[in-house]
Amino acid sequence: MTIESTGSPAADDTGTATVTGPGTGTGNGTGTGSFYDEVGGHETFVRLVHVFYLGIAQDPLLRPMYPEDDLGPAEERMRMFLEQYWGGPRTYLEQRGHPRLRMRHVPFIVTPQARDRWLVHMRTGVDALNLPPLQEATLWDYLERAAHSMVNAA
Repeated sequence: MTIESTGSPAADDTGTATVTGPGTGTGNGTGTGSFYDEVGGHETFVRLVHVFYLGIAQDPLLRPMYPEDDLGPAEERMRMFLEQYWGGPRTYLEQRGHPRLRMRHVPFIVTPQARDRWLVHMRTGVDALNLPPLQEATLWDYLERAAHSMVNAA
């Protein structure tokens, strides 16, 4: 399961959908003054997502949800999404369009057990960052809310 924006799409002057989130700073994709910059930028998100996917690779419940033999592409997509959501580069939007979290996960049965396993691996990733308490709580709050919103089966 990839966590993507719970922010709402907005239209710019051209009518093109854009994605907003709490860390989008100026909204120009530079990351200026954003949560992305505060937590260490690209390297922080690389570490978070890599540690997360190390857990996914060994998880018998979650690993089958990833159809690719190589988790590298999924890891890259999640990193790009989280970077954009928190105010970094807008690469995800440029390459894949609007995140459409729920639509992209419709093919997968996400039970409370799957959500909880996903959160275990994400918690390991967050803990590996050693963020200051406020930043850790901000990031974790979003990840928990997003994970809970993905449950689509009992």
